Formats: sequence, C-alpha cells, structure tokens
Amino acid sequence: MAGWHFDPETIVFLNDLKANNTKDWFTENKARFTADYKEPADFFKNIMQHQLEDAFGESYNAKIFRIYRDLRFSKDKTPYNTHLHISFVPSGLKSLAWYFGLQAENLVLGTGVFGFEKDRLNNFRETIVSKKGDQLADILADLQENGFRIGKPDLKKIPRGFDANHPNAYLLRYKGLTVWRDFADTTPATSGDLIALCTKTYREMKPFFDWMQSFYQSS
Repeated sequence: MAGWHFDPETIVFLNDLKANNTKDWFTENKARFTADYKEPADFFKNIMQHQLEDAFGESYNAKIFRIYRDLRFSKDKTPYNTHLHISFVPSGLKSLAWYFGLQAENLVLGTGVFGFEKDRLNNFRETIVSKKGDQLADILADLQENGFRIGKPDLKKIPRGFDANHPNAYLLRYKGLTVWRDFADTTPATSGDLIALCTKTYREMKPFFDWMQSFYQSS
C-alpha cells in the first residue's frame, strides 16, 4: 500500500510503556496496545510479507515477537518489551530472516542469523577461510562503506585451529552474523512510505542475504 506508515501514536505508546513498564499500567492501557501497537503491527506484517514475496520471488513466514518478556532467566523483571520486532523467514529455513525493529528511539532494519547451529557453525568457520569466505568479506566491506552496521562478534579470540593472521580471521569470532541499517529516529517509520523504505533497504542488503542463504542450502 503506497504511502503507508505507522501512526505517531505507536511511538507515543512505546514511550509511555517504557516509562510505565508495569502490569497494572499495561492492563489499564490494553485498548491503546490493541489500537496503536497490535493492529498496525499485524497490518504492516501482512503487507510487508507480500511485498517481500513479490520483490524476491520466494515465500516467507512472518512473525511478530511477543510484547511479553520471558523473565525466567533475566535479572530485569520488567514485564514488557518496549519495542516492536518482526521477522520474515524464508519458507524452509529457521534461522535466516529479514528483521524489522521499531523502538521508542529509532527504527532498525536488518538481516542475517543470530546464532548458527553447532554443526553449521563449524561449516561456517571452514567456509570463512575459503574463497567463498572472501566473497562474504567483500560483501560486508561494501555494506559498511555504504553505512550499514555489522553485528558485534561473539568471541574475543579466534577459535583454536584457525590462523589468526588469515585475512578473514575476524569473521571467525562470530557465532551468528547480522547486518543492520540504523535510522537516527522513528521518523522513517511514521511518515512517508515505510513499505518502500523497507524494500529498498532490504534490496541493498540482499547480497549478504543471498550469501547466507546459499551457505545454508549447501551446508
């Protein structure tokens, strides 16, 4: 839908929730949650899913992450997430996805894998020190030159058994790999054509997505 974007009231709700992150406040403002968060999120998810399918020629499973936080292993006991996160996962895959993150402060778009399975992590490391790893390094360098951010590495040191002096050694410190476009504030999500902006940004990240998808399909 041309020109669609979130209403600024969605950001107001996220900011108010951030300032009043309690069950009592949320219960009192459940109608706002539905009108300003849940309904527009569902609408955007469905539109963006079809847009991705049209743009990239494959089907996707879209998921809105729960606003309720999992507190079982967290020292932070605030009950609600103060952001809206959505993933778009290609059918047949579980880990690789496009990501949409609307926070109280800004908009973030990304793609990649947060964590490789154990066997696939070993394959990823072997691939990194091959010619295919050189291709990935070139893709990442180009993205960084154009203002994209690479997720932080998981390890401080290069895993044992690998050459720390290899040109791609820095990539061996990752257990997952993601790329992000950070927007300065929430304005791109609440004005203009958000669908077009997301599509354009995802297209710019597509070389990285394609590399990751090829790796998954061959490993």
